Amino acid sequence: MGKDKNPRRVADNEAMAKLRMLRTSPQKLNLVAQMIRGKKVEKALTDLTFSNKRIAIDVKKCLQSAIANAENNHGLDVDELIVAEAWVGKNLIMKRGRPRARGRFGKIHKPFSELTIKVRQVEEQA
Repeated sequence: MGKDKNPRRVADNEAMAKLRMLRTSPQKLNLVAQMIRGKKVEKALTDLTFSNKRIAIDVKKCLQSAIANAENNHGLDVDELIVAEAWVGKNLIMKRGRPRARGRFGKIHKPFSELTIKVRQVEEQA
């Protein structure tokens, strides 16, 4: 008599992790997300570990969360995972300001973004 189970948002061979309210602009975050798209997860983790970008630490945490979801929730093999998709979205913008000369007001925008990473299990070709 209960409700039906919600359908999965991803395919059977995929897992996903989402990170919201990242304190950086979507443009800067997309540079780091571009770096890992389509790579095997161990190579992507290595690239993020040695990246000079500050936000790479948070992207690495999100990727590790997606890998853990794939292993624990969906029973996928970690060695066969690739980063299928990594996309960036806008979130809120904190609006701050600073007084300027002659009674004017300088706008300061502090943007937030969100990141979604999807990993997929792919069988290796022999």
